[in-house]
Amino acid sequence: MPIFGKTKPEEKKKTEKKSAPVSTAKKAATGAKKSMKELYGDQKEKTVAAPAAQTEAKTEVKKEASESSAYRVLIRPLLTEKGSHLGIENKYLFEVGYDTNKIEVAKAIEAVYGVKPTKVNIIKLAGKIVRRGRYEGRRKNWKKAIVTLPKGKTIQIYEGI
Repeated sequence: MPIFGKTKPEEKKKTEKKSAPVSTAKKAATGAKKSMKELYGDQKEKTVAAPAAQTEAKTEVKKEASESSAYRVLIRPLLTEKGSHLGIENKYLFEVGYDTNKIEVAKAIEAVYGVKPTKVNIIKLAGKIVRRGRYEGRRKNWKKAIVTLPKGKTIQIYEGI
């Protein structure tokens, strides 16, 4: 370490070797910082030239995901006397998730049954208070959807009944 700015000739040579510029090839090999062009320029080219097989696989995964989410929106069809009377008017009843909206229900009907509904009405129903002996409880709140289909289109709900 120099005292008052005086250094030995050997120390000057050591400092000169450390401050010598490093080539870009050595920087890349040692893991030094790269410029933004070097980092992101290569990735743009890779994403543009994606093979067709990968894009087909992605669309299949999206279809499977949309169908599985459709079954989370549509919990079950409601098989009631009122629902059977509505079938004459081309309307169908479904129990749907409590946090879903009309748009999600319409998309789910189209994904599962392949028919685009003309109208969707949603009704929120409060859960009833129930008793078992001296114990009192409450059923959960739920939603009911009335789906209207275009004329001539039907859904096969009553297959297993």
